[in-house]
Amino acid sequence: MRAGARLRALIAVAGLAAVAVASACSAPAAIPPPGRGPIGYWNRNRLLHARPLRGRYALVPTPGQSYNAHTARIAPRVGALFVRQGSANHFCTASVVTSPGRDLLITAAHCINGGKGSGYRQDIVFIPDYRDGQAPFGVWTVRRLLVAPGWASNADPDLDVGFVVLDPQNGQNIEDILGANRLAFHPRYQSLVRVTGYPASGDAPITCLNYTSRLSATQLRFVCGGFTGGTSGSPWVMRFDRLTRTGTIVGVIGGYQQGGDTDSISYSAYLGPAIQRLYREAIATGGAAPRPGQFHLLLSTYVGRS
Repeated sequence: MRAGARLRALIAVAGLAAVAVASACSAPAAIPPPGRGPIGYWNRNRLLHARPLRGRYALVPTPGQSYNAHTARIAPRVGALFVRQGSANHFCTASVVTSPGRDLLITAAHCINGGKGSGYRQDIVFIPDYRDGQAPFGVWTVRRLLVAPGWASNADPDLDVGFVVLDPQNGQNIEDILGANRLAFHPRYQSLVRVTGYPASGDAPITCLNYTSRLSATQLRFVCGGFTGGTSGSPWVMRFDRLTRTGTIVGVIGGYQQGGDTDSISYSAYLGPAIQRLYREAIATGGAAPRPGQFHLLLSTYVGRS
């Protein structure tokens, strides 16, 4: 089926995406209230008019730096993560990461949970390789969201990493169709990485190659112009293979200043023990129905931060 026809067919389907909650290691999540569901909500007009979840609108690079990000010709494992925050529509970036359930995304925690007790975003869908309102690999709904309790309660920048478990489509999980990047914990502070994400325009992903550096023991830094709002959650991929288009994720845009206050310098929380525990929880709960008492389910509306 052509991509446009597939998107129209998917949007025509009303459904309820179950967004469940992690165990004691992660923050409480919620089930969306009854309605048309995320796919029914995200029509083409809303996709095209969604705004970046965070600003990062400065267009002047820091001294000595220049714009060198360029449009990614194809980014099948990276996509736009569309979320509803109150009455506003926004987007971030997320990417497929390897997991036993073959159904997992990594993104910034602030993309899916406002922190400081504000709760999870609503009507979340993932569109891999999204371009100008088109969904070449379909529209994927969410089964579970996971962030660390320190992010959910205090918006701790060192915990600004989140995981998204996706529903299958037609009996297949997203990794079955697109493959996935690996995930590395305790990485070196300096690594050559490729960073790919969706800028403020949201029309197509951009990508850039550069070295990471140490901002602090718990934060990494990446310098490249063009990473405006919307790129939060963009994966930092080390050892990127141009043939397979895969590599190893050592960070995601987020963390300090929720990813950076200018478009030329980006940050990531260091993938240390706390993020490793969250990942282990995500792969333990993804792809299988929860055991009785394993999750605390809350019926509530989502309250996001502006």
